[in-house]
Order: sequence, then structure tokens, then C-alpha cells
Amino acid sequence: MTVQGAGHDAIVLGAGAAGLMAAATAGQGGARVVVLDHAQHAGRKILISGGGRCNFTNMDAGAGQFLSANPHFAKSALARYTPADFLALVQRHRIPWHEKAAGQLFCDRSARDIVDMLMRECASGQVEMRLSHRIIDVARDGAGQYRVETDHGVFHAPSLIVATGGLSIPKLGATGLAHDLARRFGLGMVAPAPALVPLTFGARDMAWMEPLAGLSVNVGIACQDGAGRQARHVTFRDGMVFTHRGLSGPAILQASSYWQPGEVLEIDLLPGINAAARLLEIKRDRPRAGGVAMLSMLLPQRLAQFFARSGLPEGQLAGLPDSVLTDMAGMLGAWRLNPHGTEGYVKAEVTRGGVDTASLSSRDMEARDVPGLFMVGEAVDVTGWLGGYNFQWAWASGHAAGQAVAERRG
Repeated sequence: MTVQGAGHDAIVLGAGAAGLMAAATAGQGGARVVVLDHAQHAGRKILISGGGRCNFTNMDAGAGQFLSANPHFAKSALARYTPADFLALVQRHRIPWHEKAAGQLFCDRSARDIVDMLMRECASGQVEMRLSHRIIDVARDGAGQYRVETDHGVFHAPSLIVATGGLSIPKLGATGLAHDLARRFGLGMVAPAPALVPLTFGARDMAWMEPLAGLSVNVGIACQDGAGRQARHVTFRDGMVFTHRGLSGPAILQASSYWQPGEVLEIDLLPGINAAARLLEIKRDRPRAGGVAMLSMLLPQRLAQFFARSGLPEGQLAGLPDSVLTDMAGMLGAWRLNPHGTEGYVKAEVTRGGVDTASLSSRDMEARDVPGLFMVGEAVDVTGWLGGYNFQWAWASGHAAGQAVAERRG
């Protein structure tokens, strides 16, 4: 087997967001870096993100927008490489951008601009890019050197940065390599699961859901992260879409990161509205209207028809007891559904869980008990909300590891 790249200071596994950032940072800091990836092209997941425009960061990013067994772990890296830092990089490369929603920054033209920028940054650091290299084996010898065997030869270096992501979107080449390596080197794992993913339902629910497919409504969904005194409550208020398999849309994707199998999903179909007061007001103002007409003033027509059939007798509002309307208001404000599961890694934007942060240094992402081994990006048990947060974690964690490698060489 041919020995490649003698004299490297670091090997980066994965040419995605975190890997390219780590490589560019280390290379520009003077380290000799090689990036290995089995794909033919770098940044494939970046290219499809944000509808092809790449929601490359969120200006409000902080540890509070991330899920992790240790909610404090992300603070250090996020504080030392901020959204403003990445935006400065984007502006330095004269990439036009815009703010689509509060804090969410997108490319004006294409996500290709971000990939090209990262590749230029790597070139500036004289990073060696080896794409279409299938990784066969990874080991660490007695002298502390990492040995990575590929189908194009063997690479050696004293530092290994694992940036191969999680299990989401396997059609883009996602594998469990990072998790496999974590286990091989004795690092702890938090059970991985699909996150930012549509929810599916059983046949009984789908019987009435399917006729609603394509319908969108703004909702509020309350989620809980953790249990007991450490529990953190957060409510997402955004769009929900009925599909032929269940529910999707931004609010559902956000909730899916918190949802656990067997849990009930509670949905507020009228967020910010006193439902009981509003229904009683409509009854007073339009006593001759029927239930469908009343609910259609608050919900899309098809959904109004569904709820009217489910919880309102026929006839004019004037003939309905107020208690019937307050019961309906309670249902609309806390609609309880039982998801059957998720659409899995095929449709998941990210992977929840991963390498246990207890095994890593929060300062530089290095494994506490395995010198020279760094885990960054989606591979780690740090999962962001929808809206650019996961990219910011990729930039911040990659930068932290790359900086550590550069400092070590110095």
C-alpha cells in the first residue's frame, strides 16, 4: 500500500462545512493539512441547504438554540467564533447575502458561493484536497500517529479531525464513520436519531390526514428538553404542513428534534389568540352562521370542515351552548396527536445525538483521553434549531479544532 503525504500535521476526514473550516483554519495557521473524502465534490450538503441558497448562519446563535446532553458545551466554541466572524468572511469574499427572517442569513445567488469560498480559504492555507478517496481503516500507533488507509494509499499525521457528519441524508454519502471511530477510540456516544425531520402517523390518523395533504397553517408547538429541574421549555411558532405521510413544515421540523417515540405532540392551531373568547365573539356577531363558517374565519377551509365534523353539532351558532364552543377552543389550542415515527435519516436535515460531549474538550473539540483526535460538526452531540444554527456550529467547532492543530504545530 502506497504511503501518501509524509509530513502532514493533520488529516481531516470529511470535506463538508466543519471539515473545510477546520482545514482552512489549521492550514492558514501554518499546519500541513490533508482533507480526505469519499465524495467526488466537496460541500455536497452545503449545496442543497436553504433551497440552494445556503442559510449559512444565524446572527442570534447561542448555546440556547442547541440540544445536547450538556447544554453548556457549545458555549466556548460559539463564543470564540461567532456569526459575525463568519459574516465577515463572507463579506471579505464579496458574496452577496440577505436576511430572510430574523437573524437567518442566506446567499443571494447560490450555496455554491459558500463552497467556493471555503475552497479558496483552504487553498490559501495550502491544504491538500483528496476527494474520491474511500476510507478503509483508521488506527493510531504506539507513537501517537494516526494512520488512515484509503483506496488510494495510506496517510499519517499526529492529529486527526473527524468531520464526516451524522447519518442524515444518506443519498449525499452520509455514513456512520464518525460514530464508528468514536466507539473504536473509546469515546462515549449519545444515541443518534433523525432530527429536523417530518413526522409520520399510523393508518388510523392518515385516514383523515391524507385529504388535508398540502394544507399549511401557522401553529405553536411547545417542546421540552430534558426532565426534572433541568427541563428546558421552548415554543416554536411557525408553519405546519399536512403531507401524504403525516406532518412537516418548519414548526414540525423544530419539534421533531425534541420529540421522543411514544410522546404526544400538542399543537396550538391559534397561537397568540384567545380561542374561547374569539369563538364566543363570532357566535355573538354571527348567530345564524354554522360551525364550518365560524371555524373558516380562523382556519383553512378544509381544516375547518374537519374540526366542525369532529366537534360541533350541525345548526346555527345561536343554538349551540357556549360550553360546546369553549370545548372546541380547548381542542384548537391544545390539539393532541400521536406521531407514529419520523421519515428517518433520508429526510432528516441533521442527526440528533452523536459523540458524547463528556468525552471532548469544549475549548477545542479534542478527545480528553485520546490526544490528537478531534470530533467536530454534526458528529458531536450538539444539534441546532432550524435556521442556520447547525452551520454556525460547524464553523465554530471546525475553527476551534483547526486553531488547536495550528497552535500545536507552533
